[in-house]
This record gives sequence, structure tokens and C-alpha cells, in this order.
Amino acid sequence: MRPVRTKALTLAGAAALALSVIGASGAGAAPDTGSGDDEVVVKHSLAPTLASQDSVRQYWTPERMENAQPRDLGTSGKRTSLPSTQAAPSAAAQAVRVTPQARLGKVFFTLGGQDYVCSGTSTRSANRDVVTTAGHCLNEGPGDFATNFTYVPAYNNGQAPYGQWVADNLYAASAWVNRGDINQDVAFAVMAEKNGQSLTDATGDYPIGFNLGYNRSFQAYGYPADTPYNGAYLYRCSGTSGRDSYGTNDHRLPCSMTGGSSGGGWITNGTLNSVNSFGYGFEQDVMYGPYFGSTAQQVYNAAQND
Repeated sequence: MRPVRTKALTLAGAAALALSVIGASGAGAAPDTGSGDDEVVVKHSLAPTLASQDSVRQYWTPERMENAQPRDLGTSGKRTSLPSTQAAPSAAAQAVRVTPQARLGKVFFTLGGQDYVCSGTSTRSANRDVVTTAGHCLNEGPGDFATNFTYVPAYNNGQAPYGQWVADNLYAASAWVNRGDINQDVAFAVMAEKNGQSLTDATGDYPIGFNLGYNRSFQAYGYPADTPYNGAYLYRCSGTSGRDSYGTNDHRLPCSMTGGSSGGGWITNGTLNSVNSFGYGFEQDVMYGPYFGSTAQQVYNAAQND
């Protein structure tokens, strides 16, 4: 059960929040494929009590965090997980190390008895407790949900200036949970309050946008952990996105980041609008991220109103 909240949105605050969820219509917006399922959103409860939250924090020792593996998306036809870099990337695709941000962090979780690591973003929301990440960073797609899900804002080589935040509930599209639909590889974790404080009150946040169209200028962030990176530091790729021409509705961005960066936020004009998702095995130094359409918005709305 989530802690009782004593704070409430004023009318002015509610109006400001509505403006933080940005959308577009008309020629600039792309159609959403939808989930194809009767129920669009799947909710999974994790750590509803203070005792269970403390247990998760104790589970994630520095040693376990260091040994957590990048979460592979798996291979399906031409698609594969984010690859390890084999040769020097082009200048346009080169990820650069940047100063840690409180609004960005690492995600740690357990799936199938294995500890994994991804990346995530503190996201503006009604409950002020939402982290956005990739669907495959909290559900096998299709398959089980993660356990021991924790978020470490501004992680930097083992340092956690904002501590650990434990997930209370997880939200994903049924199309991802039931079928592994790569177009819906985005999900949201609702974090439990810590010492009476909501996540984004502590870290700040990025507003999130939906149906903003393609060909956008993005800065993609993440904590790549596969060679030649080690997962210790935040990296950024910058460029203009295209659209996947191989069969998904995803954005395409030149980027050398590898596994571990999955779930890291793509920021356009200060707004979160995609996450690191996958790469193709035949293509080097290119990242793909899901298009945030109406399905993603429904999942987000369920999470922010938790």
C-alpha cells in the first residue's frame, strides 16, 4: 500500500501539470499502432510495505550493483540487443561522457534470478514518483515482471548522492507484456516515497511528450555498460532522429552507447520523448527508441495517477 499523501494539487498546480505533458496533432504527429489488446495497461505491484522496501535497498549492495549485467532485449530476426562497439564510432555517433544529472539515473532489478542494470529518467507526473525506462527493463516482454527494482539518481562510479528509490508498482503496455511488441518498449515505475518525500521533489524531473512526430533533435542519455564502457558514468548522444525503415515505428539515432544504456531518456527541447531500446545486428552505432504515441500515453497516465 502506498504511503498516504498529505499534499494535493491546487487548480493552478493541476493546470501546470497538464502543460507538462506535451502533445502534437496534425501533420507533425505520427499515427500510433495501438496495443491490439482489450486492456492497454498492465500494472504489477512490487514493494507495498516499508519492510519490503527496506529489503530491496539492503539487497542492492555495492557489490551486487557492480556485478549487475546489462539487460539484453534478445534477438528476433534482424533485431538484437544494444551491441558492444566493435570499431571506433563515427563522430556523429560518438557518445560523450557528461556530468551526472539528478533527473537521470541507473535502474537495478532482478529477472529470472539474474541481476540486471538499465537506465531511467525522473519524469514529471501527478504523483511526483514516476521513473521512465524501457519495457524490457521491467518485464521480459512477454513474460515475468522484475523484482528488486530500484532507481539510483545521478549515479556516478558507485556514488549515489540521492540514495536508492524502490519501486512500488510497475506499469507497461499489454502489447509489450503479452507479445513483446517492440513498438511499445517503454514502461513506467512508480517509486515509493522515501522519508516522506516524493522522488521528483528530491531530484527534479523532465516533462514528457507524446505524438510529437519524427525528425527531431534529441539528446539521448544512458549508462552504457558493455565494452568499451563499464556502466560507471553517464553518457550522451546528440543528433537528429529519423524513422526506422526496417519494420518498426521507432525513432532512429546515430549513437555508440551499448547495453546498460537501455531505458535512458531521449530529450528534445527539454522534453522526454523516447528511451534507448535496441539496435540491429547488421548496423553499428545506431540506437532505436520507441515512438511515444497514444498507447504510451495511456500507460503513463495510469502510472502518474497511481
